[in-house]
Amino acid sequence: MANNRFKGITGWLHLWLGLITGLVLMVVALSGCLLTFEDELELVFFKERHFVSPIPQRLSADSIFNIANSIYPDKKVSKLILEVEPERSAEARIGKGPEMKVAYLNPYNGAVLYKGLFQKQFFRAVRNLHRYLLLNQTGKAITGISCCICLFLTISGIMIWWPANKKAIKQRFKIKWNAKNKRLNWDLHAVTGFYLSFFLILITLTGLVMSYNWAENLIYKLADGKVQKELSPKNLVKSKKANPGILQKIEGSMNKLYPNRGRLNFNISPKSGLAIMAQKESEELPPGCTNAAYFDGKTGQIIRQRPFASVSLGTKIKKYVLPVHAGSIYGSGTKILAFVVALFTASLPITGFMIWLGKRKKKKKPVVDKRSSKTLATA
Repeated sequence: MANNRFKGITGWLHLWLGLITGLVLMVVALSGCLLTFEDELELVFFKERHFVSPIPQRLSADSIFNIANSIYPDKKVSKLILEVEPERSAEARIGKGPEMKVAYLNPYNGAVLYKGLFQKQFFRAVRNLHRYLLLNQTGKAITGISCCICLFLTISGIMIWWPANKKAIKQRFKIKWNAKNKRLNWDLHAVTGFYLSFFLILITLTGLVMSYNWAENLIYKLADGKVQKELSPKNLVKSKKANPGILQKIEGSMNKLYPNRGRLNFNISPKSGLAIMAQKESEELPPGCTNAAYFDGKTGQIIRQRPFASVSLGTKIKKYVLPVHAGSIYGSGTKILAFVVALFTASLPITGFMIWLGKRKKKKKPVVDKRSSKTLATA
């Protein structure tokens, strides 16, 4: 009796929380589908800013940096990205915060292929929709709460799906494709939901880590026993001003420290006196997980090497959060899986609403008293 009551309350919460957050979940899920293949689609949709015709000699990193610095005289380059492929352009992020600009340059002649507001780029706008609903901090609060509700809906969905007896086991694992619309809709919602729910739980949990500081701090505490943030260039004050040729020297040092092929990022603070942090990606590591080193901004001498293998366990787990959430952790296979899960999540509010609508119609259906009908027929 108590078990039935608990299941009834769970079902009631599952229904109404699903109806309340349905639209938000659809927006987040559909934008997530698009972001799953962001890297690939970005190169297809905006190839004119990403691809160039290579020639034997590329400009030095310092020359590209100086050209980028001249595009917006009132702002300084904060990040320079050099791709490993010779036909790819260089990316410069200029300034900081909401007004940060971006420019793509031909690394062989310095031509500006594109410039504009960083957040106005198409996939940045999609990411803003996915995480903030285009509503800044208010949107972040809404998506964060919706993420918590989605986790509850997934777990409660498994509880509702769970077979009540042995006879029900067979139908709970199989979609009856030749069934009527009502039964088919229920199967698509519940049976498919069961198979994908475990992946959805993982995506939702990683979403919580990106939404809440307490969730991120919990990772560090569970892994390392304390909150341990990544080392940043501001902790390594060594110089007052970067001299010409420094970035080229740092590029050479990074290629010696980490001889693998990979994108190279220079993180340069606009404030004087801060070290330069360089990061290099590797095919052996998931996206976003980089080998790094810190360099004196005046001499280009290495201050500290920081391979990814040396970072704390909490930092490693935190770095894996985004690749797991986006499905990029193991390449195309996990990306396709993440896309399917996100697309299915977008369908849940629709199939769930249809189930609720069907139950409402059933309740409103008039009940005919057979005995009264028989009496009337005799009369």
